[in-house]
Amino acid sequence: MAAGNAVAALIVQPDGDLLLQLRDVKSEIFYPGHWGLFGGGVELGEDDQAALKRELMEELGLRVTETEPFVRFEFDLAAVGQGRIYRQFFVVRPGWDSLRNLTLGEGRAMQAISPSDVLLGKRVVPYDAFAIWLFTCRGRFSALESRASAR
Repeated sequence: MAAGNAVAALIVQPDGDLLLQLRDVKSEIFYPGHWGLFGGGVELGEDDQAALKRELMEELGLRVTETEPFVRFEFDLAAVGQGRIYRQFFVVRPGWDSLRNLTLGEGRAMQAISPSDVLLGKRVVPYDAFAIWLFTCRGRFSALESRASAR
């Protein structure tokens, strides 16, 4: 199994729920049977935003025009015979009209779930869970920064 650079979308519905994918149960994919964010590999010569737009079209039929870079995780996989890779997360906020017309093109299911329920009650891809946690708690970090700069 080869690891590569990837992108993922925190698809935030107008009500604040996140749209997640139940991954297929296939031995050749990372975290089969887990809930995760929509996205996938960045192809050679493709920038992250183009990869995200392509993946969302392939996996959901979702045409995205605006994305907001959120967080990027970098992994050093030398210990398992691979190099350095990253996973770039974006926030995507489609309207209800776009969400009504989705067609699941990859995975076993999709479901809109509140961010806190994702973290408490689902078997979630670990790096996606951490990105969701950061997204859910982002206000805490702003508050900490404000307190630190006030000193």
